[in-house]
Amino acid sequence: MTLLRALQGLAFEAMGHRIRTLTGSRGSLEDFALPAGDPGWFGPQAINWRVHAHFTGMLVGGLSSLMVQALHPRALAAVWDHSDFRHDLRGRLGRTAYFVAATTYGAHAMAERTIDRVNQIHAHVQGTDLQGRPYRANEPELIRWVHLTEVSAFARAYQHLARPALRADELDRYVAEMAQIGHRLGAQDLPQTWDAHERALAPYVPELVHDARSREIVQLIMHYPTEPLDQPFMALVLAAAFDIMPPWALQRLERRPACAARQQATRLALQLASAPVQAMLDQQGVAATARRRAQALATPA
Repeated sequence: MTLLRALQGLAFEAMGHRIRTLTGSRGSLEDFALPAGDPGWFGPQAINWRVHAHFTGMLVGGLSSLMVQALHPRALAAVWDHSDFRHDLRGRLGRTAYFVAATTYGAHAMAERTIDRVNQIHAHVQGTDLQGRPYRANEPELIRWVHLTEVSAFARAYQHLARPALRADELDRYVAEMAQIGHRLGAQDLPQTWDAHERALAPYVPELVHDARSREIVQLIMHYPTEPLDQPFMALVLAAAFDIMPPWALQRLERRPACAARQQATRLALQLASAPVQAMLDQQGVAATARRRAQALATPA
């Protein structure tokens, strides 16, 4: 091993540790390495493999979607009553990241197990919200809301930060791919194109409320726990999480959009700050590991 490779290995190890600390990730790359030749549900040519490999975009989109999802009183009640989200924000983000990784990059069996586990948990989550309205976590309409907001945020974050961004046809393919996961979770009638996807969110807007509970969730996210070294980066991530929100979400959250110059400055700073981490993940991250697994049998012995 050359000195350069040794130094690169140490740098990658340090960045990997920072990523795990920042995101609460508990997964292992070894989980995605086998069985050889298994492409998973989508395979390396899928658009969601590309979108979900963009670390900063997924972090921005994930936090943005959590804030928007908190505006739905019944969806929030399910999280409020049945999870430790308010006391373990990084753990929640880590579990969400693992679910996305497992269903995107995992082998077939891993993806199936992950979906089954979530569906089993949802089957036991039920109650009433603050207005006395019943909720069930496996209710198709609530699953649909969470799916739509999450996919929208991931796509918006990628389009905002990645270069090149997705073409219109690729954006439609991403929506259609993600609909397969949403349907497996119990959502119904999910859109198959980007325009239809964004239109599907409109009927939910009148139901959204920014009350004491949703305000607490937003404040928790705005004070995301990080090591001092990562605080400037996280400040940029949180600013971008609001920058990618649609106008109706910002209005409900009682926030004004940042000016174009500030949004551009935040975007450029995030792109520069995340470049070394993204380069490392492109070589040694989950997507890279899954790609090697999927292509293993295509290489002659």
